[in-house]
Amino acid sequence: MRIGVPLETRPGETRVAATAETVKKLISQGHQVIIQSGAGVGASLPDAAYEAVGASIGSATDAFACEIVLKVRAPQTDELKQIKSGSVLIGMLDPFDNAGISAMAAQGITAFALEAAPRTTRAQSMDVLSSQANIAGYKAVMLAANEYQRFMPMLMTAAGTVKAARILILGAGVAGLQAIATAKRLGSVIEASDVRPAAKEQIESLGAKFVDVPYETDEEREIAQGVGGYARPMPEAWMKRQAALVAERAAQADIVITTALIPGRKPPVLLHADTVGKMKAGSVVIDIAAGRGENGSGNCPLTRADQVINHNGVKIVGYTNLPSMVAADASALYARNLLDFMKLIINKEGQLAIPAAADDDIVAACLMCRDGQAIRTN
Repeated sequence: MRIGVPLETRPGETRVAATAETVKKLISQGHQVIIQSGAGVGASLPDAAYEAVGASIGSATDAFACEIVLKVRAPQTDELKQIKSGSVLIGMLDPFDNAGISAMAAQGITAFALEAAPRTTRAQSMDVLSSQANIAGYKAVMLAANEYQRFMPMLMTAAGTVKAARILILGAGVAGLQAIATAKRLGSVIEASDVRPAAKEQIESLGAKFVDVPYETDEEREIAQGVGGYARPMPEAWMKRQAALVAERAAQADIVITTALIPGRKPPVLLHADTVGKMKAGSVVIDIAAGRGENGSGNCPLTRADQVINHNGVKIVGYTNLPSMVAADASALYARNLLDFMKLIINKEGQLAIPAAADDDIVAACLMCRDGQAIRTN
């Protein structure tokens, strides 16, 4: 089959949907791969790297004209028009964007959004959200270290001792746990909080202190278990108790990293404006959920999408695409996710063979539209 990989054109997007590693494997399976010229440059993959493994270099038109098109982000309007009816599109297509799904259906393509894959053992190797969140958690700490005007580890020097940075991490999913691990490697003192009781053991196993917000009712305990690997919105009474405890811990922290993001929902407010007002001058906030809330905010209402703002001496960093800041490894992991998913829809003869929804839960969950019909509705 002819597989096309176009250049990503959304602002700030430097990732690419296929690397030389995955292209080599696709070609070994008998496929022809066409890479748009320059598609991998942002991820340190020049055209020559693809040509060396047997790919063809072409234009955007060439890449979009293929039977299977691999993308990182959902195609923009002008890109969508270039994809032929009957083609297959695979990428992070935003399964909660009804208008986008309708537009893809109207184009007559079959589209798979990998963010919708179930959080099951079988789907782990295709879990794009986890692979990219891992990178976001790492990069959040590196950004914090860059913005924070002091050392991260404790240092003993001839001129005296420098204290280690105190870091508070809110949310201990994939991004939060990676942030803890990275901050620990840099020698910081870390506290972390999460709604789910199961997170306590994970947080402590990485060397951080768990900030415990006790449950007062059976309802709170039940909701805290989460669903599908994600936290559920907690009752208001619990959120108030958490806010009070976070305010207390944030006032002592040098860096706060917020990581709570549930697909299809606006991010919860974990760091309130009045809490930021009580933080020390020189402190840093990294909001991984930036751009998903009201007016470009995230887990903090003061955050502004793709901006670094100064609020009474506290820097609030609102970059919305941290994985693109580590484009080479982000692309490598993402491309492997795509490669594993493609095994589900391409048979051993190298032909497209999409299984029925009843036969494959991963394919069923990721399928957005087919034969001109929107399959997923939100």
